[in-house]
Amino acid sequence: MPVRLVLSGGIGSGKSTAAAILARFGATVFSADEFARRVLDSGTAAYGAVIGRWPQVADGGAIDRTALRRVVFADPEELAALEAIIHPPTRQALHDAVSAVAPADVVIEMPILRDWFDRWTIVIVDAPDELRLERATGRDHRLDESDIRSVMASQPSRAEWLLAADLVIDNRGSMADLTDECGRVWDRVTGV
Repeated sequence: MPVRLVLSGGIGSGKSTAAAILARFGATVFSADEFARRVLDSGTAAYGAVIGRWPQVADGGAIDRTALRRVVFADPEELAALEAIIHPPTRQALHDAVSAVAPADVVIEMPILRDWFDRWTIVIVDAPDELRLERATGRDHRLDESDIRSVMASQPSRAEWLLAADLVIDNRGSMADLTDECGRVWDRVTGV
């Protein structure tokens, strides 16, 4: 039976790095964020809905994603409105992508857990909040510390992430440690 993993965790936890490592182990990896970006391409229904609701994020035929983040992560109602626009087409696109590569082992990297995939194993990449903040501010120079803290506040707490996990990848250490952690999880789900 093919491996089916949802890889998640808070901003700065190291999901993308862990996903890249799992790809080296043989997984086909899809990024929910990447699919959500495509859903918001100019000319799509979701693009029109976002520009219609938040015209201030229009940027010459594209969406200024930093401006959109600042609007929606500052207000839970605005975030819910954005999710109502982009989640249905993103979910469908992910399901189509998984079907297209069946029976490959698949990992879907998701920034927030959603019940989009029945009976998939939930793997949480975990790191302490201050380390996540340090990583996130170091990698994304478009967002400042207050922006990152706003995103973190809109996401589940570290305890909530861990409670949702079937398996946990501890990302407090070095890259070698993360590779070992990913290998441990991969061996467990593949039965090696």
